[in-house]
Amino acid sequence: MTRFDLPIEELRRFAPQVAEPDDFDRFWAQTVAEARGAGGSVSVTDANAPLRAVEARELVFPGFAGEPVKAWYLRPAGVATDLPAVVEFLGYGGGRGTPQQRLTWAAAGFAHIVMDMRGQPAADTADPHGADPAVPGFLTRGIGSPETYYYRRVYTDGVRCVDAVRALPGIDASAVAVAGGSQGGGVALAVAGLHDDVVAAIVDYPFLCHFRRAVGMTGREPYQEIVRYLAIHRGRIDAVFRTLSYFDGVSFAARASAPALFSVGLQDPVCPPSTVFAAYNAYAAPVKEMVTFEFNEHEGGGAEHWPGQVRFLEAHFAAADRDDQLPDIPVLAVSGQ
Repeated sequence: MTRFDLPIEELRRFAPQVAEPDDFDRFWAQTVAEARGAGGSVSVTDANAPLRAVEARELVFPGFAGEPVKAWYLRPAGVATDLPAVVEFLGYGGGRGTPQQRLTWAAAGFAHIVMDMRGQPAADTADPHGADPAVPGFLTRGIGSPETYYYRRVYTDGVRCVDAVRALPGIDASAVAVAGGSQGGGVALAVAGLHDDVVAAIVDYPFLCHFRRAVGMTGREPYQEIVRYLAIHRGRIDAVFRTLSYFDGVSFAARASAPALFSVGLQDPVCPPSTVFAAYNAYAAPVKEMVTFEFNEHEGGGAEHWPGQVRFLEAHFAAADRDDQLPDIPVLAVSGQ
């Protein structure tokens, strides 16, 4: 793969103005308030995983419209103290998988929550909402309006996941971070922009940023889903990009206050580096870092980047010392403690 994007010197200065609707904040405040007002309870049950060093539990929490969303709640075995938590969002098409696939954060001493991605092929959580015509995939599902768009539900699930985690026994509510790569990085950005109580964010090569540039720049999936949709629905270009303007990671970045560690592969053809830097340069928190991998594509830094992420979170968890108000979500059942 040859370089196709801006030189690194220009990337570091790349700060475009993305389209943002006048009612962006009102739309999201109402969306989150409605989800919180929909009620629902959190349940935590033993996952019956044959693990000895890590305790694995299934977490089910109320997401968008109060609908149940599944997750794993993993923590180092035999630790009774409240732990800082990493809430992880997953890549495109992914689901929470099995507990034995998700051991690294718990092995490092953190509580680890892995949120399912509703309706996606590997997920265990359904997305019960209908939609207008769409091409295969998720990027055009419900794209006729921001109210029906698929990622309205996913971003809201992410906010409600943080709400639920902060109320769990065994969690230090003042030390909850969000993390993810690709689609998961885009969701982490959105949640960091929507939830005031996120204490840190790990954002790897985020998807769902600067839609206008990404759709016109890369020929790779999943952005090509939008191209195929507009090739059929030729008269809907303005309406589609208006919907997407409510979901652009650049806009959420501009509202985020949590310290953030970004990363990007400078030869990434899936999430072009300039779209990642657009979000990073807009990120409003005074503490932020970008790690670049000059010869990597969408895999970014891979496992070699993880120790740095651990050190970043350890530093910001240690600095977290706030008197937080816990969200009011009743816990139905807790087992396997």
